[in-house]
Amino acid sequence: MTQADISEDIAGRLELLGLPKGSYTLASHSRLQAFIAGRLTEAAQSVPSFPLEMHVALDPLLKARARYNSEGGRISVNDLLLKAVAQALMEVPEVNSSFTSDGLLRHRHADIAVAVATDHGLVTPIVRRVESLSPGEISETMRDLADRARRRRLKPDEYTGGTFSVSNLGMFGISSFGSIINPPHAAILSVGSAEQRVVVRDGASAIATMMTVTLTCDHRAIDGATGARWLAAFRAQVEALDAAGN
Repeated sequence: MTQADISEDIAGRLELLGLPKGSYTLASHSRLQAFIAGRLTEAAQSVPSFPLEMHVALDPLLKARARYNSEGGRISVNDLLLKAVAQALMEVPEVNSSFTSDGLLRHRHADIAVAVATDHGLVTPIVRRVESLSPGEISETMRDLADRARRRRLKPDEYTGGTFSVSNLGMFGISSFGSIINPPHAAILSVGSAEQRVVVRDGASAIATMMTVTLTCDHRAIDGATGARWLAAFRAQVEALDAAGN
């Protein structure tokens, strides 16, 4: 809203923050933005969390993606990462959980919320039952959800609930980062950029495409050893993609 649309009460409160009239414009929060802001504020204040970081070789995944797309697919790196996340959640189900006052929930399916940047803020549409989807089905579902998220066409049940979150800032050149847990999930995976790095293999240096991922865990539901087991399972899934051919 323009300066003329801002009430005297709002302008007065902003002046107390050192923001003089005429120095800004003000955009009202959408209902979705207000919902997400409230949920993340609560999480930041009340969830005891800790991060775990791991480096993952991405070359096998890139080869698998090239194979899919050479056969007419439209698979992104993120689509294959979601598949690896879901498989790791099935392998280490303790991470696919939610802490509640009534007890610890263990979810049967990998319903993964994926952070999508839009002109009206960050939205986290949910891809349901990812463990049962092919990479092509994940790709189609994700494109549809992301498109409707940007057009504000998501239904409430398409961005609430879920069992786990993924946030990928690799396309912006971010090497590594941590994220705030998105309740009711007990963990969120932050994915950094794919970078060529020098690694040591069999005592000799080599060049590999690597990425750094950070798993932020709710300590009430996930301890360090469990989070580490999940990351090891995720890394194994990513690094086995090309050999598995799935």
